[in-house]
Amino acid sequence: MTSSTPPITISSAARRRAIVAGSVGNFIEWYEFGIYGFLATILAAQFFSDGEQTGIESLIATYASFAIAFFFRPVGAALFGRIGDRIGRKPTLILVLVLMSGATALIGILPTYASIGVAAPILLTLVRILQGLSAGGEFGGAVSVMTEFAPAGKRGLYGSWQSFTVALGLLGGAGTVALLSAVLSEADLAAWGWRIAFLLAIPLGAVALFLRLKLEETPEFQQITASGTDTAKAATQPVVRAGAAATAKAILLGIGRLMGWSAAGYTFLVVMPSYLQSSLNASFQEALISTVLANAGFAATILPAGWLSDKIGRRWVMLTGTGLIVILALPLLNVLQNPDLGVGIHGLAVFVAGAVVGMIAGPGPAMLAEMFPTSVRYTGLGLSYSISNAVFSGSAGLIITSLIASTGDLDVPAYYVMATCVVSAIAIGTLRGNAHRTELRK
Repeated sequence: MTSSTPPITISSAARRRAIVAGSVGNFIEWYEFGIYGFLATILAAQFFSDGEQTGIESLIATYASFAIAFFFRPVGAALFGRIGDRIGRKPTLILVLVLMSGATALIGILPTYASIGVAAPILLTLVRILQGLSAGGEFGGAVSVMTEFAPAGKRGLYGSWQSFTVALGLLGGAGTVALLSAVLSEADLAAWGWRIAFLLAIPLGAVALFLRLKLEETPEFQQITASGTDTAKAATQPVVRAGAAATAKAILLGIGRLMGWSAAGYTFLVVMPSYLQSSLNASFQEALISTVLANAGFAATILPAGWLSDKIGRRWVMLTGTGLIVILALPLLNVLQNPDLGVGIHGLAVFVAGAVVGMIAGPGPAMLAEMFPTSVRYTGLGLSYSISNAVFSGSAGLIITSLIASTGDLDVPAYYVMATCVVSAIAIGTLRGNAHRTELRK
């Protein structure tokens, strides 16, 4: 890229559209992954039970399907990241949105095991794979849009909207399931009511598509496109231009920095309802209320943490979050395990658990964006995030449920998030203290 490319003027309206259009896809993505987790016990009975399996066996099968979708995210991140770094952020984000919304809605019309037998879990898993592929292309593009449109000194705040809409999506999923469980009987919710939650992806997707069609291409990508022959090489060979080894190293480091966020986030915010029901004998409504409180705590700290990281740096905010998780995970879980403590104490415990995860999630997107040059940013962001989520989020339910079933140790969730956050803290400690003050790499 030449240095003669003039800067592009960005209006305040364009910046606002970037936040909204980038965020709305994240909302749908995590709304769907949330409702799948919140409805895991119902889906287990509908798709993975032939009447002879125990509840824990069918739940493990449900989480296996859940994990498979996450393991296709890196494939989607590589595929759509390549497209996004070649032809632009906007058209790629439109494509992944259509695929993601369509796949979510498909779950709402799939026949169950009682109707078509073993074909039911196979079809569900195939749709989950399509969701994983499309979702893999969402994060890299959304964060690229938000951070590349961000004004100087506000990348942390702009990027934190990605994480904030993750929280809103999970809260929206929990609220939807809670509402359905309140207005429907348990029998109706299990028989057909659960489908409504997935079919809502149709109107949500339509609104999101309208917003993304109004999105402008990012100024960073426009500058690369305007730079002539060097740009053509960057667009057709992005990884070669940035240096394959350097990009791979950055992706691995990004995975390390994110693994605690991935593990703790999904354990506390999504897996917890099934854990409370299957291991602590909580009711469906009690588990959902706990999940709503955890996600409310998560949402409460994300934007402040992103803003604070613009002032004092990403490193100290994220290290504080990982450190608090290591210290508090086991005591907070023990509070939930104590039936003698009141509902208020239990609610405070899950709220705090969500809040400390938000301290990592707020600065996380901007931290990743600052690790990659524009020509590979979509790909690098997507692969770091999707691989971390595939290994440490998508497998969280399967790992925790299986270990509890085999060991009987109800403290497994705490040990899991503590171990991953220790590794993350080491990786986060390598961050440069002034990275938040420098321009994004070209």
